[in-house]
Amino acid sequence: MRLLHTSDWHLGQSLHNFERHYEHQRFLDWLLDTIVAEQADVLLIAGDVYDNANPSAASQKQLYRFLRLAKERAPHLNLIVIAGNHDSPGRLDAPGPLLEAHGTRVIGAAQRNADGEVDVASLVLPLTGRTGAVEAWCLAVPFLRPGDVPRVEAAEGVDPYLAGIALLYKQAFELAAAQRQDGQAIVAMGHCHMVDGQMSSDSERRIVIGGTEMLPAGIFDPAIAYAALGHLHLAQQVGQQQHIRYCGSPLPLSFAEVNYAHQILRIDLEGANVREIVSLPVPRAVELLRVPSKPAPLTQVLEELAALAPAEAPAEQQPYLEVRVLLEQPEPGLRARIETALDGKPVRLAKIETSTAARNSTIDQEVMTLDQLEKLKPDDIFRQLYQQRFGNEAPADQLSAFAELMLP
Repeated sequence: MRLLHTSDWHLGQSLHNFERHYEHQRFLDWLLDTIVAEQADVLLIAGDVYDNANPSAASQKQLYRFLRLAKERAPHLNLIVIAGNHDSPGRLDAPGPLLEAHGTRVIGAAQRNADGEVDVASLVLPLTGRTGAVEAWCLAVPFLRPGDVPRVEAAEGVDPYLAGIALLYKQAFELAAAQRQDGQAIVAMGHCHMVDGQMSSDSERRIVIGGTEMLPAGIFDPAIAYAALGHLHLAQQVGQQQHIRYCGSPLPLSFAEVNYAHQILRIDLEGANVREIVSLPVPRAVELLRVPSKPAPLTQVLEELAALAPAEAPAEQQPYLEVRVLLEQPEPGLRARIETALDGKPVRLAKIETSTAARNSTIDQEVMTLDQLEKLKPDDIFRQLYQQRFGNEAPADQLSAFAELMLP
């Protein structure tokens, strides 16, 4: 049996106010061709299908069109979708009965039965081969919020939320193990942050403040053949476990991800075990440029922008550009100067990142009492913040302008 593992599509995402429908459509078209070319039996979509809980009509249409075409082009395909932390569980679940009739199983939330207990059986799904016979089982566990997990009496020092997640995976595995026949693999899906997982610095939303959401690899029973994870955008394995993987996002969702190797994963099962895991690189439809590669003084930045010569392209295919400027003092006309340097060039200015080489000032190093804070005047705060940001004293013209702003 052959599985394709993908996640974190973030349909509807905008990059600094530029919508990305074209890029997502190019990825979905490529994925359809890949399903056919790789003769896949299962497509796992491990959460964050949409970028937010209230996706646009265009984004929803994009998803449903893909699901329909996937079943048309590969009628035997098992399609399983779980919700991520960006998704609305209810919104994903709502069309579930209709989608299931066409071969797609969606798990937006962990449902509860009449007794208020989590309906574990709804999370354990059979995977059928081309003959229609069950060949494997999938634990399809969506992103779990604290109210979604079983209620457990955790040992002292153990977070009840993490203990509840671990118990739910254990219950799901035990149910699958009781149902499977010899030679049938068990595969897990989850949308979560594993211990030591590497995050993007810009685009990944923390699940729970304080990091208590991080799960150990031990929540997956050793008999699970493969764990298909979503949430982290950098493709990576968890610890030393080759079979516990984040496939990563299919396109860069911020400039911090410009050097990521975006991919989906192909997993070949042989009986109850994994025979091979192969990375399938996703073509990048639109480039992301960072000029310069590291923040530099404005003079150097303007020179590099003047030398920038991207190929002519339609608007939706033009590269996104992040300009990185190292400032020694405020530059009120910064954007205008950058836009002038880019005039006529087929790029989309998405972001201007400014930074300084200033040392930390006493405002960071000293703890002020409430009495000291009360005595500070607005111009004192302005002077200290200027010193903190630029590493030198605020010039007279800046102080005069600030004083004018403060006039009643």
